[in-house]
Amino acid sequence: MKKVNVLWMILNSIFLIAFNVFFFTLRGMDNKTSVWISYSFIHFAYVMLLLTPCLTRKGKSSAVFGFSIYYISAIYFLIELVIGIILILIDPNKHTFSLLSQLTIAFFYCIILVSLLIANERTADSEEKRKSHINYIKLSSEKIKGLVENAKDKDIKKRIEKVYDLLYSSPVKSQNELIELEARILASIDELEGYVMTTNTEKIITSCDYLISKINERNRTLKSLQ
Repeated sequence: MKKVNVLWMILNSIFLIAFNVFFFTLRGMDNKTSVWISYSFIHFAYVMLLLTPCLTRKGKSSAVFGFSIYYISAIYFLIELVIGIILILIDPNKHTFSLLSQLTIAFFYCIILVSLLIANERTADSEEKRKSHINYIKLSSEKIKGLVENAKDKDIKKRIEKVYDLLYSSPVKSQNELIELEARILASIDELEGYVMTTNTEKIITSCDYLISKINERNRTLKSLQ
């Protein structure tokens, strides 16, 4: 285990150790149910605060959403800590008020937390889709560029360059409806690569024409969907 991880564990444990030392020194073990309820909710709030980094999905916006989730967890912990300590000091005879009041706060916290996590998931999914669309343009353009450099015949080189120019100028933005069409274009580029390697001129021409047709179809479809 890395030294920094050990230091973080020590830092995270300070509150729990200090709180429990004060609690058992001042209150002992013989407490009413209402006191133990407050004791448990304070620990729950702190554990949720510590678990916040694990709840944040990795992505471009993870820092923003991670901060929002941590902020909500921190507020909940502070509110619960204050209310919990007050209820421990008041030491009510009936535990109903202690349970329902802190349970209500926990419910609101969970609703807000889950809402933020859902928003985080949606944003991360959108980022992954955008990344895959960008990779389509980048990957296909790089493949075609390599074929242009490998082509020996000038006419063939011009045809492949036409495919490259059309592909390179295509919009990076895409839609889910285009995933299948983009996959066919990538597969056709792989076929074209094989034809260039075997210098099959007829197949190269046919493949280039097909790619131009499909790339134009993809761009037209994208325009109609926007």
